[in-house]
Amino acid sequence: MNNKSILLIEDNPEDVKLTKRALRQNNIGNELVVLTDGVDALEYLIKAGGTVAGNLPSVILLDLKLPRMDGLELLKEIRARATLKRLPVVILTSSKEEQDILKSYDLGANSYIRKPVDFEQFIAAVHCLGLYWLLLNEPPPRPGGAS
Repeated sequence: MNNKSILLIEDNPEDVKLTKRALRQNNIGNELVVLTDGVDALEYLIKAGGTVAGNLPSVILLDLKLPRMDGLELLKEIRARATLKRLPVVILTSSKEEQDILKSYDLGANSYIRKPVDFEQFIAAVHCLGLYWLLLNEPPPRPGGAS
């Protein structure tokens, strides 16, 4: 699509492989950064947000069940930081729990998508994600005017 990056925060290696495969099948060649826990993800985002080039991802795909810092806590931290609070965050999880859905939106998630069990459904979901967040969505200006 273009050079906008995607940050996938997912600790399950099979789900990472599945996401990479779905991106390839949809011809989404954007850089994919994969991190496997919430603490590393927060450190990465803080560092990226503090750079002059503004190397923040165009969209974050965030699992809820992560080691060291779960997805909801990470989302709360992202929304509490001026340089990160406007980043699009899509919750991509297997959780069907109503409390997880409500809490995600309460904390500022832009979207909540349950991982489909069927691979064809997952490919379709990734296609829609890529089309919307990487092509159609008009992101807010980056701090310092970098886009």
